[in-house]
Amino acid sequence: MSTQARIAALEPALGSPTISLVRVTRRVGGIVALAAAYYATAKVGQALRYTGSVAAVWPPVGLGIGALYLFGLRWWPGILIGELAVNIELLVGPGALPVVSVVGQQVGNMAEILVGAILLRRLLGPRAALDRAGEVVGLLVALGTATAVSATVGTFSMRAGGVVGTSGMGSLWRTWWLGDTAGALVVLPLVLAWAHEPRASWRRLRTLEGALMIAAVTGLAILAVSAGAPLTYMVFPALIWAAFRFGSSGATFAVAIVALLTIGITADDLGLFSKQAIDERTLGTQLYIIVAALTALFVAAVVSERERAAGLLASAKQHEGERALEERHRIARELHDSVSQALFSALLETRAAQKALDGDRPAPIGRALTAVGELIRTAQTEMRALIFELGQNPVEGGLVPALNDLARTVRKRDGLPVHVFGPQRALPLSTREQVELFAIVREALANVVKHAGASEAWVRVALDDGRVSVHVADDGCGFVNSIEPLGHFGLASMRSRARALEGVLTIDSGPGLGTVVHVALAAGPEDSDGR
Repeated sequence: MSTQARIAALEPALGSPTISLVRVTRRVGGIVALAAAYYATAKVGQALRYTGSVAAVWPPVGLGIGALYLFGLRWWPGILIGELAVNIELLVGPGALPVVSVVGQQVGNMAEILVGAILLRRLLGPRAALDRAGEVVGLLVALGTATAVSATVGTFSMRAGGVVGTSGMGSLWRTWWLGDTAGALVVLPLVLAWAHEPRASWRRLRTLEGALMIAAVTGLAILAVSAGAPLTYMVFPALIWAAFRFGSSGATFAVAIVALLTIGITADDLGLFSKQAIDERTLGTQLYIIVAALTALFVAAVVSERERAAGLLASAKQHEGERALEERHRIARELHDSVSQALFSALLETRAAQKALDGDRPAPIGRALTAVGELIRTAQTEMRALIFELGQNPVEGGLVPALNDLARTVRKRDGLPVHVFGPQRALPLSTREQVELFAIVREALANVVKHAGASEAWVRVALDDGRVSVHVADDGCGFVNSIEPLGHFGLASMRSRARALEGVLTIDSGPGLGTVVHVALAAGPEDSDGR
């Protein structure tokens, strides 16, 4: 093969120059964009400083950790460039810091972001949405560890540069650690929650309730920190509202509003925190923001866990009903293949025995064989009916039409007139719910036939205010309503079926007054086939 041919063969694997240029351009553009975002966030933090050197929160740490966590550690050059742009400004001007202090700060902040991103990936996994309490705990552990690294390196670098004495290292470390932690707890959860489903989160906040929630959070946050009296707790009901109704995305958005307003108002020497000494003012603000953020995050996570548990429970109940239906079909097949065939063989053998003894058989044996044959035929009839019931869907054409068929069967078989009333259109019930309601009605009519001595019965199906109700009434002898017949397995079966549907079953009866069986359940989505 010639050299040109070999180059041509390798060209697809190597990639075209155009594709490589596009990738490099995207890579450089992403790094520049991340550096610009990091620098802008840092400028916001510097603009909200209480003094020239004391900031209550440092938001870039949350942005940096969030970016590396979501998009990968390979984007660290963007953080490095942004951090360099911020720190270069600290080397010039009247308040310039020693080079050793600036370098130490640069190293500490980079280590903080890298450690935070790595710990988040280890503790939370990829793409965490902060909708579990365990994820919030993991977030707190990761941020507490990462910010401790930055505070430790930064404090020692400041001591090495002579910016702070040994006696002030503890206070500086605390302020540094809490400031980075507070900034990360405001920005990082906001990034993670909104990166999960941004469009859905935005649609939820664009509602009237969302607007009212934002207005409440804003108004109460201003009142909480601008009033002279200690009213900082006033904002917490609004934060809980945001967490309950809008999940982690709404909670993190509300926390960001509270943090921005609290620091901005205090930085303008307004409100309760501004009346304190600078150290206490910074500490109070940091703890206030951290507690508010953790409260909202934990409430949102617990609410999400409960909603998820409720959904799993509903799904499990649905699957349980489906498995029960499959089990019924399996039992029908087993009965058809085993018991039904055995009964048929027994009937054949009985008839053969009758023919063998025909003519000279003793009367008692002949009568016994005839009785055995009748019993086998009766068992076959009952078995066929049971197999049909287990293996078929009685409400395939809808609940009310199925009840009409049942009424005709009861009248023909048992001589009891049954009148059915109800909508002929499809009901907003699943197939399983309709099957269970049909079984309750069938059991109730069987009880009427066996025990009531009624001349007529009525079945009424109604749909009203999102609930489906079924009444089965008769004009029979009834019974004392407070004392249901002992050993009445039919009533127990009906109650069990109603509980499985999360419905309510009541029985109204009295001696000589007949009986009314009423079952009601909430209407839900229909099956995909319209039933």
